[in-house]
Amino acid sequence: MAGLQTYRAKRDFKITGEPKGRVGLSNKRRFVIQRHAATRLHYDFRLELGGVYKSWAVTKTPSLDPAVKRLAVEVEDHPLEYGTFEGTIPKGQYGGGTVQIWDRGTWAPQDDDPKGQLADGHLKITLFGKRMRGNHFMSCPLA
Repeated sequence: MAGLQTYRAKRDFKITGEPKGRVGLSNKRRFVIQRHAATRLHYDFRLELGGVYKSWAVTKTPSLDPAVKRLAVEVEDHPLEYGTFEGTIPKGQYGGGTVQIWDRGTWAPQDDDPKGQLADGHLKITLFGKRMRGNHFMSCPLA
């Protein structure tokens, strides 16, 4: 459950309708992009990896062209149950605002070791979504 400690610490589940969730055992390699109208409109990009959704906040609408770059800031891991979450997070709660699913699908690594790639600060993937399709490169600066 260590992978969700930060996620859980930021939320009051008596107030928010977000799923408390747990680390899962799935290896389906799903992804979801959620439009999040919080303090600032942004998009949350989530990749299933290691029993959680690895998550990034993207400052602009995702581009359907894989060659177009977008800034994505890594945020805390989210439970797999978050992949179907839509609704309004109450004002005053972390991330307060409306969450809507913008796209979802599956992804495939372009390398045999996506966890290792991510740990090295980059990830090459292929997306198979309703909107997002094709090869993508993520550069994940290391702290």
